[in-house]
Amino acid sequence: MHLTSSPAIWYAARASGVAAYVVLSVVVSIGITLGGKKQSRRWPRFAVEDIHRFGGLLVGSLIVVHVGAIAVDSFLPFSIVQLVVPFTARYRALWTGLGIFAAELLLALAITNHYRKRMPYRFWRAAHYANFAVWTLASVHGIFAGTDRSATWLAVVYGLCIATVASLVAWRVGGGALRPTRIAAAGAVGVVILPVLLLGPLQKNPLPWNASRISERLTGQVIRNGTNIKQIVSFVGGAQSPQKLLVRADLLVSPQRLDATSLQVEYLPSGDVCRGRVTQVGLTSFAGTCRLPDGARRVVRAGWVAAEAGVDGTISLHA
Repeated sequence: MHLTSSPAIWYAARASGVAAYVVLSVVVSIGITLGGKKQSRRWPRFAVEDIHRFGGLLVGSLIVVHVGAIAVDSFLPFSIVQLVVPFTARYRALWTGLGIFAAELLLALAITNHYRKRMPYRFWRAAHYANFAVWTLASVHGIFAGTDRSATWLAVVYGLCIATVASLVAWRVGGGALRPTRIAAAGAVGVVILPVLLLGPLQKNPLPWNASRISERLTGQVIRNGTNIKQIVSFVGGAQSPQKLLVRADLLVSPQRLDATSLQVEYLPSGDVCRGRVTQVGLTSFAGTCRLPDGARRVVRAGWVAAEAGVDGTISLHA
């Protein structure tokens, strides 16, 4: 399932997730505003239902893109089971599981909407309130599982969405009797407090992006092809966390001589490749230098020991 390490796929996964949350917040806000008997007199029921139907389809489409992009991307590999069964993923199992549960609950609500004419109106209306659970779970999922939650712009987006929905719920519960100034003040507090928390106590360290200094566990295989006169010896492997790397070192060797070398280190999720050559070779190690597309130089050192499924060791990079 993990078909690519393209940065475009990684950006698509993140952007579709944020967009789905924003649209879901808008749909929930419209539902709160236009719901109820008084609001139904101003807006025909079919208009409200059309808004919800279109919004639900848009949210569902964005979630499909979000899950599909994660499924094919190799930066954070998820199996089909981990994408379908909540709390089975290795990546932030609780928060990721809540997001999966929210998506599946949204699918269940879409089914009830499709068959709403075949079920009692009271039952459909009671089930419809589960949209608040979907939105709440999506909020928690985005804040604690998202890779960009400590970005200022996204912290503000979360603050605006949560403050808007919370203010409208307070207004609706109060029967529309709360003063607009108090509702606005409550919303303003939410807009300020949540970003402050996300950029302060709840801030997380972002994943390294083409980090200039790395020391990680390395796993891979040593492959030999050729004859006793001339051989190609290749090391193929990678480092997983927190900076994911794909490493390949190729050596063309003759007896007592090293004829040519090639070294490639690919950073993920950016897809940038550091290309160079091997400068030192040992029985279970190598060292080399390479340069990124922007000209930045990296010194690479790797060493390993034999393991059951290949080799297991360490790799370090520095400028």
